[in-house]
Amino acid sequence: MSHHPQLNEHGQLKHLLSTEGLPRRILENILDTAASFVSISEREVKKVPLLRGKSVFNLFFENSTRTRTTFEIAATRLSADVINLDVGRSSTSKGESLLDTIANLSAMQADIFVVRHGQSGAPYLIAQHCPAHVHVINAGDGRHAHPTQGLLDMLTIRHYKGDFSKLTVAIVGDILHSRVARSDIHALTTLGVPEVRAIGPRTLLPSGLEQLGVRVFHDMNEGLKGVDVIIMLRLQNERMQGALLPSAQEYFKNYGLTPQRLALARSDAIVMHPGPMNRGVEIDSAVADGAQSVILPQVTFGIAVRMAVMSLVAGN
Repeated sequence: MSHHPQLNEHGQLKHLLSTEGLPRRILENILDTAASFVSISEREVKKVPLLRGKSVFNLFFENSTRTRTTFEIAATRLSADVINLDVGRSSTSKGESLLDTIANLSAMQADIFVVRHGQSGAPYLIAQHCPAHVHVINAGDGRHAHPTQGLLDMLTIRHYKGDFSKLTVAIVGDILHSRVARSDIHALTTLGVPEVRAIGPRTLLPSGLEQLGVRVFHDMNEGLKGVDVIIMLRLQNERMQGALLPSAQEYFKNYGLTPQRLALARSDAIVMHPGPMNRGVEIDSAVADGAQSVILPQVTFGIAVRMAVMSLVAGN
């Protein structure tokens, strides 16, 4: 019996909680499956019957219209029934515990829980306490992980760059508070990217990045030299109030991605951003809307990745 929290006893994906600790073959299987779904979004009839009769419950204890919508579209394209629950307002405000909420929902014949929660580790707790036939997908927990965003980033990179083993990838900005950055770093290193760089001010980079095999840069111009992929992170406005940053203008001056800075990377470098973007804070509009930006294609890849993850866990 495997004690891996995300795999079943046959070593297949049962829950998607984090990219950390997932074997490379599982990541590649998700990406291969997702690639086969990308073409579906280009067809006139976008539905496949893979999850017909299954129920996907979107449990968003924390708001995120964008992520919830892409999960909803993905589940609908797989022909699942989708139930959106705004649990943030109802059950928790009545003082009902997380596990009571889960027990009640499991009794409603749920097959997949898509969970977004402000506390790190909540999806793990749910995965430990839900019935054996239920699968849990983490749609973002606290500062910990956002695995489907990490995977859609990997699918985007693979689509435009092919081979991971020759790439230099830079992740720029508030890595300290970013669950996307954590998920990206674990996925990139597992998939064999030889150089992952973290670029940002000292106050926004966590300690221990070097132990993860990441090269740290505080100078944006230095860090962008010769990179193939640039992943810009959203600067969360809440951070501005604290002592971590002087001002948005100051941040843009030092760490904003401008056409001049983009020119330091390879001429065919791609620019990514998980969204929503703060234009003129972390990224210049000329770059966000420019020829090297793949920010909109990321959304399409996001739907394909979420279809892949749901179809894989439900099939195991």
